[in-house]
Amino acid sequence: MTSLFQILMLILDVVWFIMIAHIVMSWLINFQVLNLRQQLVAQIWYGLNRLLEPLYAPIRRVLPAMGGLDLAPLVALIGVYALRIILMNNAAAFY
Repeated sequence: MTSLFQILMLILDVVWFIMIAHIVMSWLINFQVLNLRQQLVAQIWYGLNRLLEPLYAPIRRVLPAMGGLDLAPLVALIGVYALRIILMNNAAAFY
């Protein structure tokens, strides 16, 4: 069962890293540091969007419209972190 706990923590860590990369990349694109006309940047951006859209879409349906501000990544980050806390506090159940 320890390996199951470690696999779950690894998955949450990978999701956390991908979400942080997506958020930072969105800022860099919005501030014109990165350009989507560059093929590599566009491929990474669209790949990250395809990975994270199934996670963000249900959150966006629940959140009210905030104009141009998207709070779905913040809510998803908090959710991933909350899952990590829950797993860490119940780690004894995996041993």
